Amino acid sequence: MGAALGLSRFLSNRWSAGCENSAQPGFRLKHLTNSEGLRVPVFTRFRFSVAVLAAFLMMPLFSVAADGGASALSTPRYIVVGFVGGFVRRDNPNQGPVKLAAKARLDLPKNSYVRVFENRHRKAAYKTILRLLDRDHDGILSNEEKAQARIILFGHSWGASSVVLLARELDRLGIPVLLTVQVDSVAKPWQHDGVIPDNVEAAVNFYQPHGFIHGRSMIEAADATKTDILGNYRFDYHATPVKCQGKSWFDRTFTRDHVQSDCDPQIWSQVENLVRRYAGAGTGILAAGPISENLGITLPASHDQDVFEEAARAKDPNAEYR
Repeated sequence: MGAALGLSRFLSNRWSAGCENSAQPGFRLKHLTNSEGLRVPVFTRFRFSVAVLAAFLMMPLFSVAADGGASALSTPRYIVVGFVGGFVRRDNPNQGPVKLAAKARLDLPKNSYVRVFENRHRKAAYKTILRLLDRDHDGILSNEEKAQARIILFGHSWGASSVVLLARELDRLGIPVLLTVQVDSVAKPWQHDGVIPDNVEAAVNFYQPHGFIHGRSMIEAADATKTDILGNYRFDYHATPVKCQGKSWFDRTFTRDHVQSDCDPQIWSQVENLVRRYAGAGTGILAAGPISENLGITLPASHDQDVFEEAARAKDPNAEYR
């Protein structure tokens, strides 16, 4: 902007100087004089000014989405947004959502947008999604632009609660969400993370039941005809503890079980599987058979999947389960 204004002022001053030097009324200015005393045709100056202005106006169209990797020239094929929990930074390499995002950037289809936010920056994530969907940059989302949305949301702890709140905000605008994934979801006192809005195609919940801070054990759909609750997976770290690295003394002492859900490679490999499946098919999981196999989920015997499969049996009593 500063360069454009400077150029405008320069040309204006040169134009005025040329006019003042003309001695005859109605004199038609054909040239300007530059700092070296050489005469430059006015038309050449004008053409250069227009070119600079056009380049300035076109800059947003060629910008690259920050941290995401998708061009703003078109709607990203998939928009994948994650949220970290607690007060940790979005680029902390020891966090489950950050590790998953790094893998997703390598694995997902070309022109996919992947970014992690702090849970307290949910509004920034919301605005980013709207900007990415606004293909013509007019500040208004058309029905066609909304229909292009292929959004996947995931998070841990407060970040998992942010997933549901963000999905709810998108629902108010009629923007669909392919998948939400909650890992040991913990809601702040004024938040409600248990009911999944009906703009979400599918949702899944992973949780552990122990400790002062532990995740929500059950999620449900606001409208079961529109949202598939893929299930609620219970992980027990008393039976199968996980070793965590890079965690604070406070976390290891007072929120040990909750922290293990963030660094459990078993959980995050399942989340990665889900993200890859939905980003690959675009319309969800269509295969028949045991639901855990359809999702690419393999749980050790000590992990409880009864709740998960009970929900599936209710939808398809004739399905076979191991």
